[in-house]
Amino acid sequence: MGDWYAHDPMTALEAKEAAQHLAFAPFAFQAARSLRDLGVLAALDAAGASGLHTDEVARQCGISAYGAAVLLDMGLSARIATESGGRYALTRVGHYLLHDAMTRTNFDFSADVCYRGLANLTQSVREGRPAGLAEFGDWPTIYPHLAELPERAHRSWFAFDHHYSDAAYAQALPYLFAQRPGRIVDIGANTGRFALRCLRHDPQVRLTLVDLPQQLAVARAQLAAHAERVDFHPVDVLDPTSALPMDGDVWWMSQFLDCFSSAQVVDILRRVGAAMPTGATLCVLECFPDRQRFESAALSLNATSLYFTALANGNSRFYRCSEFLPLVRAGGFAVQEQVDGIGLGHSLLVLRHHR
Repeated sequence: MGDWYAHDPMTALEAKEAAQHLAFAPFAFQAARSLRDLGVLAALDAAGASGLHTDEVARQCGISAYGAAVLLDMGLSARIATESGGRYALTRVGHYLLHDAMTRTNFDFSADVCYRGLANLTQSVREGRPAGLAEFGDWPTIYPHLAELPERAHRSWFAFDHHYSDAAYAQALPYLFAQRPGRIVDIGANTGRFALRCLRHDPQVRLTLVDLPQQLAVARAQLAAHAERVDFHPVDVLDPTSALPMDGDVWWMSQFLDCFSSAQVVDILRRVGAAMPTGATLCVLECFPDRQRFESAALSLNATSLYFTALANGNSRFYRCSEFLPLVRAGGFAVQEQVDGIGLGHSLLVLRHHR
């Protein structure tokens, strides 16, 4: 991780200007959303360097000249567009808002899943619960109810999850199968997306999927064609009376432990260690803000931690690696290998349990 946050690089004037950008950040975000969804960015993109007048934008996008004008002027302040001689043109920022898959995925997750609930962030921090989740339902956590989210939120939540995990899975599989597993225990299997990758990668491997019953119901349908090689183990890992599987050569957790508080992480690891056979390996795939190459990646993770705070469960986050490794040790494991730079910013930890 770079020393992005080690000192304050701004002059007083620069700092005051940055503070105004923060004060009006919701306005810029919603203007960017409208510019994209109303087709303004696409119209400017098609016009190229010659740009468009406000009335041309209005006519092409089917909106009023007034609406085009206020959005475009906010677009100038947000560096989404430039204006010269009354003609507006798309900037590089606008190009990425329109065309970049990562930006679109992050934007839709913020807009459709998080935006309204984050208004309850202060209450969430004070009360230690996801107060913003009330925007979707009267639920204590989001996880058993993902299938019940409104269509846009449901689509954007899974698009966000899959965009990052898919890239990481492709690079993590060789490390996993280098250990020649006969059975993989996938804890936090979600919809079975990773399990399907494993089944296609090795026609002999068998899997046990561990998750909440609601999630495993989706996974069972997704993996129906491979039913003879998959077992399902519904369990709430926070329930101390629930039993975990007792077999498996490789145990796998992908972006699972970031869904729990630090105390819960330690408890889960202890329970997993007690259930794992002697000689089994635990592979943990996580995102650590302090193991990122680019500052924007650390920003994305720190922001997503606030989703956990306000909407998911109220007590978890993307931990720094420097905070996470002591939890691993407290849970009874030692790091055999750590591989950073997996996918778009994951780290893979290969762990051995102390017997």
